[in-house]
Amino acid sequence: MTNPKKYILSIDQGTTSSRGVLFDSDYQIVAIGQKEFTQFFPNSGWVEHDPEEIWVSTLESCNNAISKAKIEPNQIVSIGITNQRETTVVWDKETGEPIYNAIVWQDRRTSDKCQNLRDHGHENIVTKKTGLLLDPYFCATKIAWILDNVEGAREKASADKLAFGTIDSFLLWRLSDKKIHSTDATNASRTLLYNIHEGCWDKDLLELFNIPKSMLPLVCDSAANFGKAHESFFGSEIPISSLIGDQPSALVGQACFDPGMVKSTYGTGCFVLINTGDKAVESKNKLLTTIAFQINNKPCYALEGSIFIAGAAVQWLRDDLKFIESAEESESLAKQADPNQEVYLVPAFVGLGAPYWDPDCRGALYGLTRGTGPAEIAKAALESVCYQTSDLLTAISKDLGKNELTTIRVDGGMAASNWTMQMLSDVLNLPVDRPKNLETTALGAAYLAGMQVGFYPPIKEFAKSWKSENQFNSKMSEADRQKKLSGWKDAVSRTLTNK
Repeated sequence: MTNPKKYILSIDQGTTSSRGVLFDSDYQIVAIGQKEFTQFFPNSGWVEHDPEEIWVSTLESCNNAISKAKIEPNQIVSIGITNQRETTVVWDKETGEPIYNAIVWQDRRTSDKCQNLRDHGHENIVTKKTGLLLDPYFCATKIAWILDNVEGAREKASADKLAFGTIDSFLLWRLSDKKIHSTDATNASRTLLYNIHEGCWDKDLLELFNIPKSMLPLVCDSAANFGKAHESFFGSEIPISSLIGDQPSALVGQACFDPGMVKSTYGTGCFVLINTGDKAVESKNKLLTTIAFQINNKPCYALEGSIFIAGAAVQWLRDDLKFIESAEESESLAKQADPNQEVYLVPAFVGLGAPYWDPDCRGALYGLTRGTGPAEIAKAALESVCYQTSDLLTAISKDLGKNELTTIRVDGGMAASNWTMQMLSDVLNLPVDRPKNLETTALGAAYLAGMQVGFYPPIKEFAKSWKSENQFNSKMSEADRQKKLSGWKDAVSRTLTNK
């Protein structure tokens, strides 16, 4: 009798859905379970999730994947968790219950607090320690808001009765039957509380944001022994061997292990990361210096540009404007657009991220005529993602002091659109490589979990497995490219409030 096959379970907990993805020994997907959950918008600029709904959707999606694959739970050798970053959960250590909804990375309720801290001259020291900017995007002001606005929270936190975590940490706490309160360096590096150079929670930053250290999780490598998932959840006790934020996980899944390699993920938002190796490059162009992954207590750094609205613009076309019934229809609608109309969408629905960092500006459409219809607006929505990516790569080139980017590896839902990827190549004037496996975020966490338990080989061997499915090359004239980019820059300049 042959031994049954073994698998890795990747938990990919995203902004709009939770997924369980099973990978075999050849990094191939065996089954996927997926469950969407509710988005809450209590006030303008506020975005929340119910942590309990996230937890239930995670269990359901994982068990669905196991059921679809028709395997036994004991065939799963390890679990890797990748998660939406910066989304903040605070829970009671005794009951395990969240004391407030999860405040999502897109949430802007603390923009006034961040501005106040900037006005008092704190941004420079925060950036030097964390590589980040003072922005509502990150966790610290979200934690402080919960402590200041939930009755009794400050008192409980002072009495060591509350725990903070990003989603990975919350899921680990629950999966380990409330035994393990940990996170990894990639998630810690997005809190505004973690010193990325010294590799620890920073005393000065904790004082600045008035957050007790007792709330914070233990910071570990991205591949580590994080305990075990209790057998009651999946039918067998399973080691948890990796935690990593979603964008760093996609960098790993794209095998961008060498300095200079770039990946861009097109999900709800768009995130461009360039590996800078053991050097934490300080950005002069409002990019973020962050930890790409940490293995054997050695951090690998990256420069990152974050776009808040990418796939979310397509959701807006579908759910709010009702122009399309499915996201896939956006491409065919865009193809019908009048090529003589230059319509620009600046999708600042929750402000603009890098390299502008304007939390208060809001979305705008420019160049409308009586002939403008759904097709032109759909085209403008897809093009806006390409223009924003161009802004990020320009900033990266300035920070690195050179313009030697040779290619960009793409993934995420929008990467499946040939029209959008061709436009991206045209706008960037760079080859765009789309891998055979677009599930790079789930793959990154799975690979690290498998590597940690000896199921997958070392990094160099894994990198050899990366394969391109399609490469898009620019077909646009330089004159047309510059005309389009000039129109985009004009549209953005009209939209910004922090000019």
